[in-house]
Amino acid sequence: MIREENREQALLQQIVRGNTIAMKEFYDMYSGYLTAVCSRYISNQEDVKDVLQESFIKIFKAVDRFEYKGAGSLKAWSSRIVVNEALKHIRESNKLNITNLPSWDLPDMADDRAPDFNDVPTSVILEMIRKLPLGYRTVFNLYVFEEKSHKEIASILDIAENTSASQLHRAKGLLMREIDLYRLKKMAL
Repeated sequence: MIREENREQALLQQIVRGNTIAMKEFYDMYSGYLTAVCSRYISNQEDVKDVLQESFIKIFKAVDRFEYKGAGSLKAWSSRIVVNEALKHIRESNKLNITNLPSWDLPDMADDRAPDFNDVPTSVILEMIRKLPLGYRTVFNLYVFEEKSHKEIASILDIAENTSASQLHRAKGLLMREIDLYRLKKMAL
């Protein structure tokens, strides 16, 4: 861990100094991970490239204000920038069409089981998430991966808290259905 932390700090210092070789090393080291983060929110690959380009520009412009907090903190900070840029892109493209639901229109919570991903490969799970409708996918990602509350999601997306809860519930329902179908196909083979 010490080596990783020292390497990350040294890389960070070089980037802050404007070292383009260090910037390229940072890009090579994190671009795959940050592409996966961005792809959770945006399904069009050209849009993913655009958002990543904007994200890397922001990262390199703001890196001198980044406060290093140990191994992994640079990766986490960069990830937050990518998520924010992805959300900005979604809002600006007006593709996020989540209608606020009245409080009485909350989904039936009787089947509130969480999706069981244990025997499903990660790549398959991520593809299932990518195929969710944009509103469901966005709320699901913010809730599950970014660990945001419904109140925080409502604020970020300018929707009501109950709408966030409803979108999450419906996303989980669709994922459970996709997982069940995946398992049925596996059993049939």
